Order: sequence, then structure tokens, then C-alpha cells
Amino acid sequence: MAGAEHKHPDYMRIFWYLAILTVFEIAVIYAPFGKATIVVLLFGFALTKASLVAMFFMHLRFETRTLGMVAVTPLVIATLLVFLLLPDGFAVAKRTAGVKAAVSAPAKH
Repeated sequence: MAGAEHKHPDYMRIFWYLAILTVFEIAVIYAPFGKATIVVLLFGFALTKASLVAMFFMHLRFETRTLGMVAVTPLVIATLLVFLLLPDGFAVAKRTAGVKAAVSAPAKH
């Protein structure tokens, strides 16, 4: 149905969902959880908020599946690149840790 009109979402309701998720994000930061739990929760909240914005404010929910895949593909590629490059970043950090300690040590005269 190309050109078919869709019912506009209740933008204020979506706004309040986003505001509540933001409050939860702030609460999680101060909660007595482990760092890994906090990171996972914050990542989940951020992904949920990004999905709400994309679906309703960018109207992707009402578009064809093909256009939705066009929007999701860069996200998938970026995520894969991050996970592929993380080991290299850790290796560089580990290798340069000894160099930084030697450089910051005072010279012996």
C-alpha cells in the first residue's frame, strides 16, 4: 500500500516512556550493582530508547520492511566492527602500558 496514510502515534506517550527510561538509567548508575550489570542495563535502556525513537519519531514502524532493513544494517555493521576491533585495542593498551610506566618514571642521575 504505497502512499497509504497511517495513524500518527501519541508522541507525548512516547516522550514519557523515554523520560521514564532516562530516570531508570540515572537510578541504575547509583544502584549498588556490579559494573558489568550496570553496563548491561545501561546498554539495554539505550537500545530500547533508540528503538522507540527510530520506530515512532522516524516513522520506521509504518514503513516497508525493506526500508527498516536499510536503517538497521548500518547498526549491525557498526556493532560487528566494534567487537572485531576490541581485541586489537586491548592488545595495544597492554603493550603500551609498560612504555607509559617507563616514560613517567623519574630519570636517575
